[in-house]
Amino acid sequence: MRILIFVAALLAAAPGVTAAAPQGLDKVMSYAGTWKIDTHHFDTPYSKAGQENAVLQNDCWRSGGYFVCRQVVNGESKALLVFTYDAKTDRYTSYPILQGGGEVHPGTLIIQGDAWTFPWDYTESGKTTHFRVVNLWSSPNSIEFRQEYSADGRHWTPTAEGHETRVK
Repeated sequence: MRILIFVAALLAAAPGVTAAAPQGLDKVMSYAGTWKIDTHHFDTPYSKAGQENAVLQNDCWRSGGYFVCRQVVNGESKALLVFTYDAKTDRYTSYPILQGGGEVHPGTLIIQGDAWTFPWDYTESGKTTHFRVVNLWSSPNSIEFRQEYSADGRHWTPTAEGHETRVK
């Protein structure tokens, strides 16, 4: 199941001063807000072909070393996402807590410029398959994304692609 996660860097500007890129959890603060999502799914062993449209509302706040968002999809509360950041390793970790409970599986967020990647692995019968969601930010209000899988971690096959637009 894809946990809908949308993050972006905000640039702060002051008159006469060059804007500095946000650091740490400040990078994910633009996560808050409402997003229109259009997704095209491909027919693969991990997905069925089709179109999907959704409205995602991220009701977010920051407290100390945590950034938290309650995600509401098409009016239905789905998950609570908790983000942490380790400055020593420049590592982000997310903890999705699904509506109704269940086991929490921490995830990783890798930020490299405008590319924000959420990778994970799934192992069954001794065989590991790699998955990832890659968000490419064209602006603070627009994301092109793709979901992919790989048997070797080098050659990727798309399971879905789409576009997310912030609703103002």
